Amino acid sequence: MLILAILFFILGIALLLLVRRRQKISGLPAGRVIYTDTRGWGKVEQPLYDGELGLTGKPDYLVNKNGRIVPVEVKSSRIGDAPYDSHFFQLAAYCRLVEVTYGQRPAYGILHYPNRTFAIDYTAELENALINLLENIHRQQSQKNINRSHNSIQRCRACGYRTLCEQNLASRTVINT
Repeated sequence: MLILAILFFILGIALLLLVRRRQKISGLPAGRVIYTDTRGWGKVEQPLYDGELGLTGKPDYLVNKNGRIVPVEVKSSRIGDAPYDSHFFQLAAYCRLVEVTYGQRPAYGILHYPNRTFAIDYTAELENALINLLENIHRQQSQKNINRSHNSIQRCRACGYRTLCEQNLASRTVINT
């Protein structure tokens, strides 16, 4: 009996360590996952929606940590010293959607990359920057012609409008002489 009890104790510790390791790899904070947009966890949830801003989104995870909801966005590519602006604003949008949907303002959200994790405070300044960005996007959507805002062939190749865009860098032929 004693040997069986020791064996179960060792197995329990091994499982606990495995769970903690998987949690660290996923970037999730301690807490209960209440929403997920990853098919590996089962049925994909409905998107969150903010009618005032015309904003819709599906964060990778929402974690209830001590009664507070924390949005978590997991990225597959490695990152340098700081998150990309687009990732930063994506997380801010999820914070806004959590506030509208659950009536609870997140203090922060998490951006997790394979090599780094960032906790981003959801401040009034960040929320105002998000709202300004969304207003600018809505204004530009009503314009007939919008100039390309970059010189990246990779971004053009990944763009859904590349076949319609007269400024598409990816379709240009470069001749070296």
